[in-house]
Amino acid sequence: MKSIRTKLKLNNQQKTLLAQHAGYSRWVYNWGLSLWNAAYRDGYKPNARKLREVFTNHTKPLIPWMKNLSSRVDQYAFRNLGEAFKRFFQGLGKRPRFKKKGRSDSFTIDNCGKPIELNGWSHKLPFIGWVKTYEPIEATTKKITISRLAGDWYLSLSYEFHPITHPHPLHRRGARGVGDVVGVDLGVKTLATLSDGKVMTSVRSYHRFEAKLSREQYLNRHKEVGSANWKKAQRKIARLHRKVANIRQDALHKLTTYASLEPRHCVN
Repeated sequence: MKSIRTKLKLNNQQKTLLAQHAGYSRWVYNWGLSLWNAAYRDGYKPNARKLREVFTNHTKPLIPWMKNLSSRVDQYAFRNLGEAFKRFFQGLGKRPRFKKKGRSDSFTIDNCGKPIELNGWSHKLPFIGWVKTYEPIEATTKKITISRLAGDWYLSLSYEFHPITHPHPLHRRGARGVGDVVGVDLGVKTLATLSDGKVMTSVRSYHRFEAKLSREQYLNRHKEVGSANWKKAQRKIARLHRKVANIRQDALHKLTTYASLEPRHCVN
């Protein structure tokens, strides 16, 4: 399996539609969590399936705006809630908490069992319609997740990947023979040192933007929480944090790609 996460190119109408679905998913998740906690306090043993039945038969018909959004969203919201409690009971995570707008803006949809075909720069998503991406995608998947980060929307999916194998692997200049191993030593001053002499320098992404982040946070200290200026400053700070994370992730991708190229194999 291979995963993809790419930025979407949207107009204002599409952004509004995605925000509505994200709010729908968050509302259902919080509703289910509240009812789960109440039932548990009363001595019952709730689960995601029972909560979904109560929601579908009794709660959803009373809320008209939900009829205009995809019904697949609430099903995945309950499924995610059930998985969260499963991890909690197994000791693999913390107790599920309520989601907050601006921090948990995401939703998952599928095509009712049919595959979702992504081909090129424009893609037709179930219920959402046509959307564009900043890079071409060639993949077939069963479900997609759309999330918002620092004011931008991203599409995430997993699909089955079949790598192309060559009868005679292409050798890079100076590469070792097939089956040779390259060792990787992760360091502090440097990101990594490989046994073939290659040194991957540390990007120090946070250090590069630390002063700018401090200034933006300082200028935001007296703004009224919830105001337009406060929201604008928050998006600015979030974009800086996203840039720091992207630089760090890019360096790790380059390291793993270099170490895993044929005929090399990475050993940690």
